[in-house]
This record gives sequence, C-alpha cells and structure tokens, in this order.
Amino acid sequence: MAVLKHPAFDTAAFLANAGLGRRIVELEPRQTIYSQGDPADSVFYLQAGRARVTVVSAAGKEATITLVSAGEFVGEGALAAVPGLRLSTATAITSCSALKIGREEMAHAMHTEPEFSDLFFKYLLARSMRIQADLVDQLFNSSEKRLARILLLMAEFAKPGDADTLIPKISQETLAEMIGTTRSRVSFFMNRFRKHGFIDYKDRIHVHRSLLNVVLHDQLPDDNAEKPPIPAFRARNGTTTNFSPAALY
Repeated sequence: MAVLKHPAFDTAAFLANAGLGRRIVELEPRQTIYSQGDPADSVFYLQAGRARVTVVSAAGKEATITLVSAGEFVGEGALAAVPGLRLSTATAITSCSALKIGREEMAHAMHTEPEFSDLFFKYLLARSMRIQADLVDQLFNSSEKRLARILLLMAEFAKPGDADTLIPKISQETLAEMIGTTRSRVSFFMNRFRKHGFIDYKDRIHVHRSLLNVVLHDQLPDDNAEKPPIPAFRARNGTTTNFSPAALY
C-alpha cells in the first residue's frame, strides 16, 4: 500500500502568499495596521515597507517604542497564552504589504513546522536583544549618540551592503520621542550632523556611513557634543566668565 507523502513545508511561500488563516493587506503611509485596545487575534509579517509601533498613555501622551522593517513580525503579543487586547498601535511609515496571520494558524504553523518555528524564535531573540540595546542606549548614552544610533538603525546599516541610505520620511518630533529629548535638541543635533558630513537632508534624510564613527568610536565633532556653546559674560570688573545654569540650584 502506497504511503502518501505531504509536500515539504515552504516557509518562504507561507510568508509570501495568502492562504488558510492568512491574507495580504496593502497599507498606505500613516495607515493603521492595528490599534491599541483592539483584540489581539493575529500576527503580521511585513513583506515590504516600514512601520512604527507606538503606545499612548492614560494621559494621552504618545511614544514611539520601535520601528519595523520588511522581513519582521509585528503584533506577536497575540500569541500570549491568554488572548487579550493590543497594548500598542502599529502604523505604516511608507507604503506597506503585510501578511495577516490569524492567531490559530500562527500557533499551528509553529507547533507543526520546525523550520518556521526556528525562524520565528530567531526573530524573537533578535527583538529581545534590540530591546536590551535600546535600554542600555537610553540609560548610558547622550541624546546625540542616541539620535545617531536611531538614524543608523533606520538606514539598516546593521544589514549587509555598503551603499549610503535614504531613510523613510520621519518628523523631528517622532525622533525626539524615540530618544527621549525635545524637538529643538533634535534639530540642533541634525544640523551638527549635516555640518560635519554625517547626513544630508532635504525631503528625506540621507545617512552616510561616517555616522557609524559617532556610535562605535565616540568620534563626536567636538567635546561639547550635547549642548550648544554657552555664551561668555563680562563682569563689571572686566573679567570674562561662562554662565552655568547649575549655579541656579
């Protein structure tokens, strides 16, 4: 009696095509993929484009917590043991194609297909390492260095390839949210980066590989990288001194 063999599972085909429990959705820039408070009933695999994940506090303050690129998952919290509500909002930055995978179909594929399971767990490990790196960056690095790191991540310099990269359109307000500073400071740092040839920007930001020196080797343009120069004041006796805001406390 002949034994019927099931065709081998193709992870790439599974993530590229619609099928049982999954469908492809096309999104325009600024279109919502899912919203905070929605039922967490699916996981999305970003086939093309860029997206960002944000949270809104009870007081209505919004913060960007991560960026998502093509080839990454988003909304993986739907796989929690107890189904619940979305804790964040995912929004397209550019035009996006995403595969929406139902919670049950995602769980089934992970339980029955080791190749797919390995891919997903590698993604989760990479995301965990990224979150740890973000925390270290927030705790120990200056806001200027944090901005340089975010720009490099958006330009995907961690991935193979030597070309300088244009990043998707993003506002200085959003960059300020991501690094924990004000828009005016981001503007100041961006002007410094452009002055020293690390970036160019007009409609979109063009990140040069030389910006890596700021993050990897602490090669900031000068010693006072964090703040604009403090103006000098002349006292009545003719001496010159620098005013320090710390003297007020």
